[in-house]
Amino acid sequence: MSSSARTRMLRRAAAEIRPGMVVNLGIGLPTQVLAHVPANLPVCLHSENGIAGVGPVREGAAADRNLIDAGGAYVSTVPGASFCDSATSFAIVRGGRLDLTLLGAFEVAGNGDLANWIIPGQFTPGAGGAIELAQKARRVCVLTTHADKSGRSKIRKRCELPLTAPACVDRIVTDLAVCDVTAEGLVLTELADGVSVAQVLAATDADLIVPEGAIPTF
Repeated sequence: MSSSARTRMLRRAAAEIRPGMVVNLGIGLPTQVLAHVPANLPVCLHSENGIAGVGPVREGAAADRNLIDAGGAYVSTVPGASFCDSATSFAIVRGGRLDLTLLGAFEVAGNGDLANWIIPGQFTPGAGGAIELAQKARRVCVLTTHADKSGRSKIRKRCELPLTAPACVDRIVTDLAVCDVTAEGLVLTELADGVSVAQVLAATDADLIVPEGAIPTF
């Protein structure tokens, strides 16, 4: 994936975050969305390791070694931020208080099933907060490349990897398109600039509904 495609995808995912939301950014690509959230946007970014009010990532001399997000990056805080233990932080998640979570994925199915915590035979430190986030956030948006490094579609008819949670995903944002999980099936709602419907269909294993008329681009 080119740097321009990555930036476009991250900016599109950042547009999912609306004023007043409480939002959790999952490990991997989702944490990079933070760089594209306007500094003056009134939102509360939550990290399951115990921060409510996460600010921009800090590096080098500007980093505070006591402040890390769930992915281990050095972060800052915004005015009004608070800290809590992990039990309280997970209670925020399990209590359904997150308006939105952005999660990465190894696979996501057309019905919203999500697999993002383990590839059998490869090391994983554990599921972390993925299961609770996928099940309890009011809205779940997946942010991922459309295909893996081998060119295999991540948007599947059925997930082959162990599930994180069934039927939990509302929207998928990739480097090629935005797709919504609906009662009728997976719907193509937006195209990345310069990408055709034919390219998306060829890159998608799941059945994809293409609406009539012009499809917006991002």
